[in-house]
Amino acid sequence: MILDVVKVFVPTAIAFFVGIVMTPFLTHYLYKYKMWKKRSGKVAMDGSATPIFNALHKDKEVGTPKMGGIIIWGSVLLTILIIWFFSEFFPNSVTGKLNFLHRNTTWLPLFTLIAGSLIGLIDDFYEVMGTGDHIAGGLSLKKRLLVVFLISLVGAWWFYTKLEVSSISIPFDGIVNIGLWFVPLFSLVMLAVYSSGVIDGIDGLAGGVFATIFSAYGIIAFYQQQIDISAFCFVLVGGILAFLWFNIPPARFYMAETGTMGLTVTLAVIAFLTDAHVDGKGLSVLPIVAFPLVITVLSDVIQVTSKKLRHGKKVFLIAPLHHHFEAIGWPAYKVTMRYWVISIIFSLLGVIIALSGHLV
Repeated sequence: MILDVVKVFVPTAIAFFVGIVMTPFLTHYLYKYKMWKKRSGKVAMDGSATPIFNALHKDKEVGTPKMGGIIIWGSVLLTILIIWFFSEFFPNSVTGKLNFLHRNTTWLPLFTLIAGSLIGLIDDFYEVMGTGDHIAGGLSLKKRLLVVFLISLVGAWWFYTKLEVSSISIPFDGIVNIGLWFVPLFSLVMLAVYSSGVIDGIDGLAGGVFATIFSAYGIIAFYQQQIDISAFCFVLVGGILAFLWFNIPPARFYMAETGTMGLTVTLAVIAFLTDAHVDGKGLSVLPIVAFPLVITVLSDVIQVTSKKLRHGKKVFLIAPLHHHFEAIGWPAYKVTMRYWVISIIFSLLGVIIALSGHLV
């Protein structure tokens, strides 16, 4: 047990300090080359204007660099490579124990993290350059969804053929084998989780929420004896905390698509890895653990649906929901802190439910 705890938290600390060390170099580059939007403003999911958002954020989007998510996935990748290097070229009981990069456990989440993050980085680059498929620059939503869909097919294939997983956990009904339907379900879940990346937009909000969610899955994996997965989750937390150190108001940079795309697609993979694959409930508790992400997506869906069916009438002043709270007068820090609190409460609830069978 003690060695497992060390295996989880030593890499977490390494990732945090690697991220802290990386930041001055990244900051220098981002500010030197002015890697921020050249004009503020965005468009809604349905293509309409967002005057309230533009008024709230007109002074925030210009002058603060994007691409801060590089700190997260960069520190995770470097930490994994450093530990792997020492375990391969200086093998001993310590380095061998700390290494958590293995084919059957962490290859897939590492692939999704890097693949999603690199595509997100391309989107961010186009956006700050002011070019792309829409008014704000960057890749169009359709292209980003296509990329996520392709990543999901790789993940579904890996689960179905390499890990021989075709079952999911059903609340109050145990494990159910769904056969080949596992593939479209996997893709649907990943696309749904990716859509929650719009939670990014207020200093510190996304970082705190994602750190809490991956901590919850790290705990779930640990108690299911998935120590490699637990270590991976907590290394992500270490990278996120390094990012968050500089993203708390006033933000030095924003997470942007290179952070949210990598984190969301990886979260979907982690949910499935902690599910029926090990007789767990990782997928079942995803809507609970990730409740802030769920309400973020739902608020967007409700808003768009209402505008289409009710002749332009809106439910919220602005969507997603966290921007609605800003619009009614909540200071940004109040929105962030309350989302953190909600995230912690629902993550704890999800952990309790997921581990209920293991703790009896």
